[in-house]
Amino acid sequence: MAKTIVTEAERTSAGIALEELKGIRQRVRLRKPQRVALRSWSFAQLGEFIVYKAKWAGVPLAFVDPAYTSQTCAECGQVDKRNRVDQGLVICRGCGVVAHADRNASHEIAQRGESVWNAGRESRVPATP
Repeated sequence: MAKTIVTEAERTSAGIALEELKGIRQRVRLRKPQRVALRSWSFAQLGEFIVYKAKWAGVPLAFVDPAYTSQTCAECGQVDKRNRVDQGLVICRGCGVVAHADRNASHEIAQRGESVWNAGRESRVPATP
């Protein structure tokens, strides 16, 4: 899976943005069947594989804060708990955009990743007079 992700990013000359998921097992409250699935999947291992392969391929990679990605509109940036109508749907209270929740969150994560990359590229040296 990691190889496919990195290969696609390399092919499209794009970067990869991942959520920083440290502590997810302690934060998330789930029903018992979902807990089994969460505990059996190694988020950290997949992340490590992606980091390794991205470095090897020269693909830019950023970890971003996942806070409020499910409540933030990827179009206008408004954060509102009521934007998340149900498990699979986001309807923005600000601009009215209707989107699948996972797709909306992935766009928000990509935008945050782009901000991290752009901040890293900005010159920190004052301009010479």
